[in-house]
Amino acid sequence: MQIPYSRREMLAASSNGFGLLALAGLLSDAKAADKSIPGAARSPRAKHVILCFMDGGPSHVDTFDYKPELMKQQGKPIGDSQVSKLSQSSAGRVWFGSPWKFSQRGQSGLWVSDLLPHAADLADDLCVVRSLVGKQPLHGQQNLLLHTGRVTGLAPSFGSWISYGLGTENQNLPGYVLLNNDWIPNGGFENFSSAFLPATNSATLLRAKGATVDNIQPGDSLEKQRRKLRLLKEQDGTFATETPERQLIDAAVKNYETAFRMQTAVPEIADVSGETEATQKLYGLDSSNDYQKYYSLQCLRARRLVEAGVRFVEITCPLTHANNSPWDQHGNLMLHHAENAMITDQSVAALIFDLKQRGLLDDTIVIWAGEMGRTPHTPAISETAGRDHHVNGYSIFLAGGGFKGGMAYGQTDEFGNSVVEHPLMIQDIHATVMHQLGIDHKKLTFRFGGRDVSLTDVHGHVVNEILT
Repeated sequence: MQIPYSRREMLAASSNGFGLLALAGLLSDAKAADKSIPGAARSPRAKHVILCFMDGGPSHVDTFDYKPELMKQQGKPIGDSQVSKLSQSSAGRVWFGSPWKFSQRGQSGLWVSDLLPHAADLADDLCVVRSLVGKQPLHGQQNLLLHTGRVTGLAPSFGSWISYGLGTENQNLPGYVLLNNDWIPNGGFENFSSAFLPATNSATLLRAKGATVDNIQPGDSLEKQRRKLRLLKEQDGTFATETPERQLIDAAVKNYETAFRMQTAVPEIADVSGETEATQKLYGLDSSNDYQKYYSLQCLRARRLVEAGVRFVEITCPLTHANNSPWDQHGNLMLHHAENAMITDQSVAALIFDLKQRGLLDDTIVIWAGEMGRTPHTPAISETAGRDHHVNGYSIFLAGGGFKGGMAYGQTDEFGNSVVEHPLMIQDIHATVMHQLGIDHKKLTFRFGGRDVSLTDVHGHVVNEILT
C-alpha cells in the first residue's frame, strides 16, 4: 500500500502547527532559543523540571513561614478582620502556633522548621516563595490551578505545555512522565492531561509498585512488532488524508512508535539496582517504612529520567491515612504532617543534593509545592488539632535552574494569614519557570476554540527578583 504523504509532509501540513513542533522534538535535541520553536525567547538556563507535588497542602506556617506571633497569641480568637473567603475561617476560630521549632539555616539564614530537617540542610539551595495566593480553598480546583493554570479543567497541564514546547531529548522516552505513588490527586488525571494539545504530550505514568508501566513488556518478537508498526503507520497514513483531524492520527502513530522504543528504555530507567549502595541509602531506599521506600524509589527514578533527557517529571505523594489528600490535616496535624515529612523530606533533599553533585542541578528546576497552605488557626487547641484549607498566602520552594538559593520572596502578615508583600499567582511561577527554559509564556500558544490559548492565559509575569 502506497502512502500518499510522507510522515514529514503529513506533519507539516497539519493546520494547527503541531507537526513542525513535534518533528523538532522527535528529530533533534530541541533548544528553546531555536527560532523554529514557538515561544522561543532566549537561550535556556534550564532544560528539565521535576515537580515534587505535596498533594493536600502542607502548612506554610509549619514549614517555611516563621510566625512567632502565632504562639504568643495561641488560643485567642482571630476576630472578624482575619476572616477571608480564601480560607476556611470564621471569627470564632483561635490562633494556633506551630508545634515545630524554626531556626535560621545555612549561611543564608533562611527560616526552616524542624519538620523538614533534610530540606533545612539544603537551605542555601532553596528559593522559597512565601506569597502565593490561590483562587478557592478547595483541593480539586487548586490542584487544577497548580497544574493547568485554570480551575475549570479540560486544559493542558504544565508538563504537557513543556513537552509540547520543547519535545524530548531522548526519542526512546516521552517528554512528560508522572511517577505515581498509588494515589491520584483530587481533579484526577485532568491534572496531567494534554487536553487539546496533541495526545503525545500527556503524562506517561510510571508506578512505584508492581508493573512500572502497563503492557510495556513485548508479547511478540521485536521484528514482529516492527512489522505491525509499519502496517499501522501505512493504514493511519492513508486515513489521515481522509480526515480533518490529521494531528490526532499522527499523535496515535507517534504513540505507537514511542511505546515500541520504551520497551527497552523504561525498564532500564526504572531498575535502580545498579545504583551504588550509598546512593540508595541517600534517597532512603533502605527504609523499613514502605511508603518512604517507594517514594524514595520514585525520586531516584526522577533523577535517572532527567539524566536520560525527559523534560518534565512529576512525583506524587502516597496516601497513608483516611484523609482526602496526603497533607490534608484538618485534625491530627502533628501526627500526619510528621508522617508525610518523614516519607518525603529525605528523598526530596537527596534528589536536590544528588542532582547538584552530578552537575545536573544547574539545568534542572526542582519544585516543591502543594496546591494550597493551611490556616494559621483552628477551631480549638488540642493534641489532635488540625489546620484547614488556606489559599490567602502560602509557600512553595524552587531549586536549581537559575533560581536564587538561600532566599525567601514575599511576605505574609504576622500571623501568616494573608500576603502583605509581593503577592504572586501560580501563573507567575509558570511564567518564570518557562522563562528559565527559554520559552516566552505569552507566545507558546495553541489554536483552540477559535483563539490562541497559552498555559498562563491573560495572567502571569516573570519574577526576575528570584532569578540569578
